[in-house]
Amino acid sequence: MRSLTVHNNSEPLFTKSQSSIPYNSSESPPLLLPDRSYHHSVSPAHPVIACPHFRAATASGKSRGREVLMATGTSSAYPPPPPYYRLYKDYLEDPESAPEPPPPAQGTYPLFGATYTTDVVLPTLEDQGVRQLYPKGPSIDFKRELTSLNRELQLHILELADVLVERPSQYARRVEDISLIFKNLHHLLNSLRPHQARATLIHILERQIQQRKQAIEDIKRRREEAQRLLKESLQNLDGHLA
Repeated sequence: MRSLTVHNNSEPLFTKSQSSIPYNSSESPPLLLPDRSYHHSVSPAHPVIACPHFRAATASGKSRGREVLMATGTSSAYPPPPPYYRLYKDYLEDPESAPEPPPPAQGTYPLFGATYTTDVVLPTLEDQGVRQLYPKGPSIDFKRELTSLNRELQLHILELADVLVERPSQYARRVEDISLIFKNLHHLLNSLRPHQARATLIHILERQIQQRKQAIEDIKRRREEAQRLLKESLQNLDGHLA
């Protein structure tokens, strides 16, 4: 430890001795102190430099400096819109003046540093290096296989609990078995996504058909009501004329 005394005088901003204080970039930078008599013990790794202009930010101008810092640090100009909008400025008057949209992507395409493909293909467990626990083939009873894997998962979890109590050093094998079962369950559920999409689409179409049938029935009911009112009005009119 060493002591450094700073006196209030009209010396330059950095004296020769102060500006030549060495410090490592990996260590803390020099600490700026107000221009007043100050006695402080510092370590060689954290030198102190006298700065007369620092007094304005630490005395009466402290709050003002904070406001300026907040204003400059939190506010910025809103970014301008992309220049592509100029290509569509005459679209209402002349739709053909605007360029056509780009064609849909086909095949592989990059996105956020990763490569994706437009071909929706579910890789098999063998392609992923995972052992398949359910039978192979196109005709798979998903309900039975999911139920079987779920029961097997419960059994392995109970066995893991026994192993953690009796043989804690052998838990890794049980964890791997549970992970394998989860991967097979996840793959089976992903195989059901096309069926889920078709079932969802069928449900949406059936609901739309039902809504349209209800709308047609409502129109018919209102038409009959309007015809009844017109008939009553004509009868009343004939009665007054007679």
